[in-house]
Amino acid sequence: MENSVHFILQGKGGIGKTLTASLIAQWIDDRFPGTLQCYDTDQENTTFADYKSLNVHLVDVMNADRTINRKMFDKMLLEVFDSKKNIVIDNGANTFSPLMSYLMENDFIDLMMESGKRVYIHTIIGGGDNLKDTTAGFVSLAKQTNCPMIIWLNENASWGTTENFIETKTFNDNSENVRGVVLLQGRNSDTFGDDVRRMNKARLTLKEINASESGFNILEKSRLATVVRDVFAKLDQVEW
Repeated sequence: MENSVHFILQGKGGIGKTLTASLIAQWIDDRFPGTLQCYDTDQENTTFADYKSLNVHLVDVMNADRTINRKMFDKMLLEVFDSKKNIVIDNGANTFSPLMSYLMENDFIDLMMESGKRVYIHTIIGGGDNLKDTTAGFVSLAKQTNCPMIIWLNENASWGTTENFIETKTFNDNSENVRGVVLLQGRNSDTFGDDVRRMNKARLTLKEINASESGFNILEKSRLATVVRDVFAKLDQVEW
Protein backbone atom coordinates (compact mmCIF):
# COMPACT_ATOMS: atom_id res chain seq x y z
CA MET A 1 0.00 0.00 0.00
CA GLU A 2 1.14 3.51 -0.79
CA ASN A 3 -0.33 6.99 -1.24
CA SER A 4 -3.40 6.19 0.87
CA VAL A 5 -5.45 8.33 3.26
CA HIS A 6 -7.45 6.86 6.14
CA PHE A 7 -10.08 9.05 7.84
CA ILE A 8 -11.51 7.77 11.13
CA LEU A 9 -15.01 9.26 11.21
CA GLN A 10 -17.87 8.67 13.64
CA GLY A 11 -19.95 11.38 15.26
CA LYS A 12 -20.44 9.57 18.57
CA GLY A 13 -17.80 10.15 21.21
CA GLY A 14 -16.13 7.46 23.31
CA ILE A 15 -16.70 4.78 20.72
CA GLY A 16 -13.10 3.74 19.99
CA LYS A 17 -11.97 6.09 17.24
CA THR A 18 -8.49 6.57 18.68
CA LEU A 19 -8.11 2.83 19.33
CA THR A 20 -9.05 2.27 15.68
CA ALA A 21 -6.60 4.93 14.50
CA SER A 22 -3.77 3.46 16.56
CA LEU A 23 -4.40 -0.06 15.24
CA ILE A 24 -4.50 1.09 11.60
CA ALA A 25 -1.31 3.08 12.16
CA GLN A 26 0.44 0.11 13.78
CA TRP A 27 -0.66 -2.15 10.91
CA ILE A 28 0.69 0.27 8.30
CA ASP A 29 3.94 0.66 10.24
CA ASP A 30 4.32 -3.12 10.44
CA ARG A 31 3.30 -4.01 6.89
CA PHE A 32 4.71 -0.96 5.06
CA PRO A 33 7.63 0.35 7.17
CA GLY A 34 8.63 3.97 6.71
CA THR A 35 5.38 5.01 5.00
CA LEU A 36 3.28 6.17 7.99
CA GLN A 37 2.11 9.74 8.56
CA CYS A 38 -0.48 10.59 11.25
CA TYR A 39 -2.68 13.52 12.27
CA ASP A 40 -4.96 14.16 15.26
CA THR A 41 -7.76 16.72 14.73
CA ASP A 42 -9.51 16.15 18.08
CA GLN A 43 -9.59 19.46 19.96
CA GLU A 44 -10.65 18.13 23.38
CA ASN A 45 -9.10 14.67 23.78
CA THR A 46 -5.81 14.59 21.89
CA THR A 47 -5.20 10.95 22.73
CA PHE A 48 -3.90 9.90 19.30
CA ALA A 49 -1.26 12.62 19.47
CA ASP A 50 -0.07 11.10 22.76
CA TYR A 51 1.23 8.01 20.90
CA LYS A 52 4.76 9.38 20.71
CA SER A 53 6.20 6.49 18.70
CA LEU A 54 3.67 7.13 15.91
CA ASN A 55 4.86 10.76 15.55
CA VAL A 56 1.32 12.10 15.30
CA HIS A 57 0.89 15.73 14.20
CA LEU A 58 -1.64 17.61 16.35
CA VAL A 59 -3.85 19.85 14.19
CA ASP A 60 -5.13 23.00 15.90
CA VAL A 61 -8.39 24.20 14.33
CA MET A 62 -9.87 26.01 17.32
CA ASN A 63 -10.35 29.78 17.56
CA ALA A 64 -9.64 31.72 20.74
CA ASP A 65 -13.36 31.58 21.58
CA ARG A 66 -13.21 27.74 21.32
CA THR A 67 -15.20 27.55 18.10
CA ILE A 68 -13.95 25.43 15.20
CA ASN A 69 -12.39 27.30 12.27
CA ARG A 70 -12.75 25.04 9.24
CA LYS A 71 -10.30 27.16 7.25
CA MET A 72 -7.59 25.84 9.58
CA PHE A 73 -7.98 22.35 8.07
CA ASP A 74 -6.32 23.74 4.92
CA LYS A 75 -2.74 23.32 6.12
CA MET A 76 -3.20 19.67 7.07
CA LEU A 77 -5.02 18.72 3.91
CA LEU A 78 -2.51 20.48 1.66
CA GLU A 79 0.21 18.43 3.38
CA VAL A 80 -1.90 15.30 2.84
CA PHE A 81 -2.37 16.15 -0.83
CA ASP A 82 1.39 16.60 -1.36
CA SER A 83 2.42 13.45 0.53
CA LYS A 84 2.88 9.99 -0.97
CA LYS A 85 2.81 8.26 2.41
CA ASN A 86 0.03 6.24 4.04
CA ILE A 87 -1.82 8.77 6.17
CA VAL A 88 -4.06 8.18 9.20
CA ILE A 89 -6.30 11.05 10.38
CA ASP A 90 -8.06 10.68 13.73
CA ASN A 91 -11.10 12.81 14.40
CA GLY A 92 -12.95 13.72 17.59
CA ALA A 93 -16.68 14.07 18.12
CA ASN A 94 -16.19 17.84 18.42
CA THR A 95 -14.62 18.13 14.96
CA PHE A 96 -16.64 15.44 13.16
CA SER A 97 -19.28 17.75 11.67
CA PRO A 98 -16.84 20.59 10.82
CA LEU A 99 -14.41 18.20 9.12
CA MET A 100 -17.15 16.42 7.16
CA SER A 101 -18.61 19.75 6.03
CA TYR A 102 -15.15 20.92 5.00
CA LEU A 103 -14.43 17.73 3.04
CA MET A 104 -17.80 17.81 1.28
CA GLU A 105 -17.95 21.53 0.41
CA ASN A 106 -14.41 21.46 -0.99
CA ASP A 107 -14.92 18.12 -2.80
CA PHE A 108 -11.65 17.14 -1.16
CA ILE A 109 -12.25 13.37 -1.11
CA ASP A 110 -13.07 13.33 -4.82
CA LEU A 111 -10.07 15.58 -5.53
CA MET A 112 -7.73 13.22 -3.69
CA MET A 113 -9.09 10.14 -5.45
CA GLU A 114 -8.85 11.84 -8.84
CA SER A 115 -5.19 12.64 -8.10
CA GLY A 116 -4.44 8.94 -7.61
CA LYS A 117 -4.72 8.68 -3.85
CA ARG A 118 -6.54 5.75 -2.32
CA VAL A 119 -8.93 7.24 0.23
CA TYR A 120 -10.82 5.27 2.89
CA ILE A 121 -13.28 6.18 5.60
CA HIS A 122 -13.13 4.00 8.70
CA THR A 123 -16.25 4.17 10.86
CA ILE A 124 -17.09 2.36 14.08
CA ILE A 125 -20.27 0.51 14.99
CA GLY A 126 -20.57 0.12 18.76
CA GLY A 127 -22.34 -2.69 20.55
CA GLY A 128 -25.21 -2.51 23.02
CA ASP A 129 -26.65 0.95 23.67
CA ASN A 130 -24.21 2.47 21.17
CA LEU A 131 -25.64 0.54 18.23
CA LYS A 132 -28.45 2.93 17.29
CA ASP A 133 -26.36 6.13 17.24
CA THR A 134 -23.36 4.59 15.50
CA THR A 135 -25.57 2.94 12.88
CA ALA A 136 -27.08 6.37 12.14
CA GLY A 137 -23.55 7.72 11.78
CA PHE A 138 -22.66 5.01 9.27
CA VAL A 139 -25.80 5.65 7.21
CA SER A 140 -25.07 9.39 7.16
CA LEU A 141 -21.53 8.82 5.89
CA ALA A 142 -22.67 6.31 3.28
CA LYS A 143 -25.19 8.79 1.88
CA GLN A 144 -22.75 11.72 1.79
CA THR A 145 -19.89 10.16 -0.15
CA ASN A 146 -18.92 7.34 -2.50
CA CYS A 147 -15.59 6.94 -0.71
CA PRO A 148 -14.63 3.32 0.09
CA MET A 149 -15.45 2.47 3.69
CA ILE A 150 -14.12 0.08 6.33
CA ILE A 151 -16.54 -0.90 9.11
CA TRP A 152 -15.15 -1.57 12.58
CA LEU A 153 -17.49 -3.56 14.85
CA ASN A 154 -16.47 -2.66 18.41
CA GLU A 155 -17.92 -5.31 20.70
CA ASN A 156 -16.42 -3.97 23.91
CA ALA A 157 -17.21 -6.51 26.62
CA SER A 158 -18.96 -3.88 28.74
CA TRP A 159 -21.22 -2.83 25.85
CA GLY A 160 -22.41 -6.04 24.23
CA THR A 161 -22.55 -7.30 20.66
CA THR A 162 -23.35 -5.44 17.46
CA GLU A 163 -26.24 -7.88 16.90
CA ASN A 164 -25.17 -9.23 13.51
CA PHE A 165 -25.07 -5.70 12.11
CA ILE A 166 -23.65 -6.74 8.75
CA GLU A 167 -26.68 -8.96 8.17
CA THR A 168 -29.19 -6.16 8.71
CA LYS A 169 -31.21 -4.43 6.01
CA THR A 170 -29.72 -1.08 7.08
CA PHE A 171 -26.22 -2.33 6.38
CA ASN A 172 -27.15 -4.02 3.10
CA ASP A 173 -28.95 -0.91 1.85
CA ASN A 174 -25.85 1.23 2.47
CA SER A 175 -22.96 -1.18 1.89
CA GLU A 176 -22.17 -0.49 -1.78
CA ASN A 177 -18.86 1.16 -0.93
CA VAL A 178 -17.88 -1.02 2.03
CA ARG A 179 -14.54 -2.71 1.32
CA GLY A 180 -14.06 -4.62 4.54
CA VAL A 181 -15.27 -5.33 8.07
CA VAL A 182 -12.99 -5.53 11.11
CA LEU A 183 -14.37 -7.11 14.29
CA LEU A 184 -12.96 -5.88 17.59
CA GLN A 185 -14.02 -8.99 19.40
CA GLY A 186 -15.48 -8.74 22.87
CA ARG A 187 -13.12 -10.65 25.17
CA ASN A 188 -12.92 -11.32 28.89
CA SER A 189 -12.92 -7.89 30.55
CA ASP A 190 -10.82 -9.04 33.52
CA THR A 191 -7.90 -10.18 31.37
CA PHE A 192 -7.90 -9.08 27.72
CA GLY A 193 -10.13 -6.07 28.40
CA ASP A 194 -7.99 -4.80 31.26
CA ASP A 195 -4.78 -5.28 29.24
CA VAL A 196 -6.16 -3.32 26.28
CA ARG A 197 -7.40 -0.52 28.55
CA ARG A 198 -3.96 -0.23 30.15
CA MET A 199 -2.25 -0.22 26.75
CA ASN A 200 -4.58 2.54 25.56
CA LYS A 201 -4.16 4.58 28.74
CA ALA A 202 -0.36 4.40 28.46
CA ARG A 203 -0.57 5.33 24.73
CA LEU A 204 1.77 2.48 23.84
CA THR A 205 2.00 0.41 20.69
CA LEU A 206 2.50 -3.34 20.81
CA LYS A 207 6.09 -2.90 19.63
CA GLU A 208 6.80 -0.59 22.57
CA ILE A 209 5.21 -2.98 25.04
CA ASN A 210 7.29 -5.91 23.76
CA ALA A 211 10.54 -3.97 23.44
CA SER A 212 10.74 -2.26 26.84
CA GLU A 213 10.14 -2.54 30.56
CA SER A 214 6.60 -1.31 30.05
CA GLY A 215 5.03 -2.76 33.18
CA PHE A 216 3.30 -5.56 31.29
CA ASN A 217 4.16 -9.14 32.23
CA ILE A 218 4.64 -12.01 29.79
CA LEU A 219 1.00 -13.15 29.96
CA GLU A 220 -0.31 -9.63 29.39
CA LYS A 221 2.05 -9.17 26.47
CA SER A 222 0.84 -12.46 24.99
CA ARG A 223 -2.82 -11.47 25.28
CA LEU A 224 -2.19 -8.09 23.70
CA ALA A 225 -0.27 -9.74 20.87
CA THR A 226 -3.28 -11.98 20.26
CA VAL A 227 -5.62 -8.98 20.00
CA VAL A 228 -3.33 -7.02 17.68
CA ARG A 229 -2.50 -10.03 15.45
CA ASP A 230 -6.22 -10.71 15.06
CA VAL A 231 -6.86 -7.14 13.90
CA PHE A 232 -3.85 -7.20 11.58
CA ALA A 233 -5.13 -10.43 9.98
CA LYS A 234 -8.51 -8.82 9.34
CA LEU A 235 -6.90 -5.70 7.85
CA ASP A 236 -4.84 -7.96 5.56
CA GLN A 237 -8.13 -9.24 4.11
CA VAL A 238 -9.58 -5.83 3.27
CA GLU A 239 -9.97 -4.98 -0.44
CA TRP A 240 -7.59 -2.02 -0.40
